[in-house]
Amino acid sequence: MTEIHEHRVKRLYMRSIRRGIKEMDLILSAYASARLDRMDDATLTLYDAMLSENDHDLYQWVTRQVETPVPYGDLISDIQSHLAEAEA
Repeated sequence: MTEIHEHRVKRLYMRSIRRGIKEMDLILSAYASARLDRMDDATLTLYDAMLSENDHDLYQWVTRQVETPVPYGDLISDIQSHLAEAEA
């Protein structure tokens, strides 16, 4: 059974705001609020997979401390762009 887009967005938003470290709560909750409802199914699938990654790894990718794995490159770049816009 396929999950309804609206339900999927809500589920992923909840996963975005309840992370393991506070920094990722703040970064991903703002990003999810701004972007999730506009994502297509393929991007939501990738975002869902990214949320399964370790928060410390995610934080290092977003803050450019380590190189982002190829599958998540565009998504992490979008998160970084959103973060930069929010800080401006």
